[in-house]
Amino acid sequence: MDENKLEKRKRVILDLLADPMYKPMKLKELAIFLDIPKESRRELKEVLDCLLEEGLVSVSTKGKFTLPKILHYVGIYLANARGFGFVQIEGREEDIFIPEGCAMDALHGDKVRIVVDQQIRGMRAEGHVVEILDHANKTVVGFYRKNKKFGFVLPDNQKILSDIFIPDGQDMGAVSGHKVVVEVTHFFEGKRRKPEGRIIEILGHANDPGVDILSIVKMLHLPEQFSEEVMEEVANIPEEVTEKEKRTRLDLRDKMTVTIDGEDAKDLDDAITLERDGENWRLGVHIADVSHYVRENTALDREAFARGTSIYLVDRVIPMLPHRLSNGICSLNEGVDRLALSCIMDINHRGEIIGHQIAETLIRVNHRMSYTEVNAMITHHDQDTIEKYAECVEMFEKMKELADLIRKKRVERGSIDFDFPECKILLDEKGSPIEIKAYERNAANMLIEDFMLAANETVAEEYYWLELPFLYRVHDTPDPEKIQQLATFIQNFGYTLHAKNKEVHPKEVQKLLAKIAGEEVEMMISRVTLRSMKQARYQTECTGHFGLAAKYYTHFTSPIRRYPDLQIHRIIKENLAGKLNQSRQKHYSEHLEEVAVQTSVLERRAQEAERETIKYKKCEYMQKYIGQVFDGIICGVTRYGLYVELPNTVEGLVHIQAMWQDYFVYVEERHMLIGETTNIKYTLGQRVKVRVMAVDRLMGTIDFRLEMEGEEDEWLME
Repeated sequence: MDENKLEKRKRVILDLLADPMYKPMKLKELAIFLDIPKESRRELKEVLDCLLEEGLVSVSTKGKFTLPKILHYVGIYLANARGFGFVQIEGREEDIFIPEGCAMDALHGDKVRIVVDQQIRGMRAEGHVVEILDHANKTVVGFYRKNKKFGFVLPDNQKILSDIFIPDGQDMGAVSGHKVVVEVTHFFEGKRRKPEGRIIEILGHANDPGVDILSIVKMLHLPEQFSEEVMEEVANIPEEVTEKEKRTRLDLRDKMTVTIDGEDAKDLDDAITLERDGENWRLGVHIADVSHYVRENTALDREAFARGTSIYLVDRVIPMLPHRLSNGICSLNEGVDRLALSCIMDINHRGEIIGHQIAETLIRVNHRMSYTEVNAMITHHDQDTIEKYAECVEMFEKMKELADLIRKKRVERGSIDFDFPECKILLDEKGSPIEIKAYERNAANMLIEDFMLAANETVAEEYYWLELPFLYRVHDTPDPEKIQQLATFIQNFGYTLHAKNKEVHPKEVQKLLAKIAGEEVEMMISRVTLRSMKQARYQTECTGHFGLAAKYYTHFTSPIRRYPDLQIHRIIKENLAGKLNQSRQKHYSEHLEEVAVQTSVLERRAQEAERETIKYKKCEYMQKYIGQVFDGIICGVTRYGLYVELPNTVEGLVHIQAMWQDYFVYVEERHMLIGETTNIKYTLGQRVKVRVMAVDRLMGTIDFRLEMEGEEDEWLME
């Protein structure tokens, strides 16, 4: 039984058992009551067994099923570095709070059974762990400290709150200061003993070049190499498009075609053409036909599914596909024939898509452009660049004109754009950071973004109305409670947010961001607003994209680096070929739910890896600036201090214990610390001066201290 069907049937059983009129029944009685035929009763037993395992139903000695008197749940334990934790339960919107000392020594990520102790309406439920069902941390990466006859590994993952004890003779010769991988051999649930393990790999000394990034790769279990089986399959894929393959394609090689990417990008999966068709535009978004080479259920496909996405770390890329494909036959490189899956859109003078064609095509890129070069032409009108690309300058100007129209149309319906600066870290040949700077989008970035969004929406809408199994990118409406908190917060600054039936339209959020643009409170309110939003994810049901104010949305444009895009390319190509029969539709219906869940999880893992590597490189960079003073903006306020962001995007903590001017009280609803005696206020978005006091590369933290006027000499005397 597929996961989606199982969940629906579990809900039917739970609703029945929760009915006040329900009387305890045996399995056969339930089957008769629910009108389930004899041949399907095995499936009813499967549903009941699943509910029993999760503690959601209980069965008497006479075999009668009821809801348990004590609420048991099975879920994943999520630890917090401050000692408490939460249990995340599938199908339940809100996690269950686990107070410090009530986790039975469960570690972050463990599958646990819990009992709910307290559940008051309007408040988060509270419980305690009664059983650890599965240990998530079979191996742990950390910093080794050796004593005379034993040692300890301090986990890199700060959510693993216990050190790992290493007995004598189990350390592989590691010395204090080594970063190691330890296999946990013994867990002592509920016995207040540290887990015990043996070191299975020494990564190097903590200060050795590259060890910080390697530690993250190992900690998050990121893939490092492709198997021999995968590489053998790749070796059999041709490096050029064959004549036979060309004959079956819509030939677009006579069109002026360009790619626009970063200077160092090698996996080029999208190309653009643009023509005038009377008063309308004909925009071609041509995407590498990766699914032609990565066939379903091959070793290469299984590996791509296991990886889910390419991961872009500071000093390396961990690709979803081997470089021979991602940088070779699948990459839309300049001057060579390539297979593509194209979305060709007809757009009128108002930026409306009035028609489209999705086709398997043959293209040849005329120019491999960079964002910098295109921006130099369309924004700065740089003459040298214009002369270099004279044959396509007019096309780039027209592209900007069309992109502006498309963006205007999207903004009119309420699309939200959070434009927080990203960072670019430059490394030397040894992998050490030499510069960190804010990286902001330019007109060329936005142009490509506008065209890709248009293609994604167009494809999603077509397949929604075809009612075929498909994978969508969805972004749910924010929780009413968070919107109410946001509305209350912004009232302090004279702004309002209108919600109808406790739901807010994206247009209202967009209006708010427009009102605060350029104001002193812009960064503060933008951050709070972003934190009020839900996280986008993949799912099989098209429920819309709140942030884009779009009814239909999918990911179609990056099959080299995202598995969901590759997956829907297969569906599109089968449909175009007339091969998407009932059997194949059933196959995709059963398979896509798993793809949606796994790729959403792997996307979050990739984001965590990227954040962690950036954090460690920022720490390494800031070591040489200890004692120096910088301007910054408060980007986070907590009961234990202030987070301050520097202009280069480096972030550090001013701990509340270092705020000596007063005793500060945390006002959560206003995101503010207020001095009890002085009434000094620190709030999100406020500009401050900070001094770099300490850097801990091992923990990935930077400590700041607020700098007051006249303090410079005092600090030097400390």
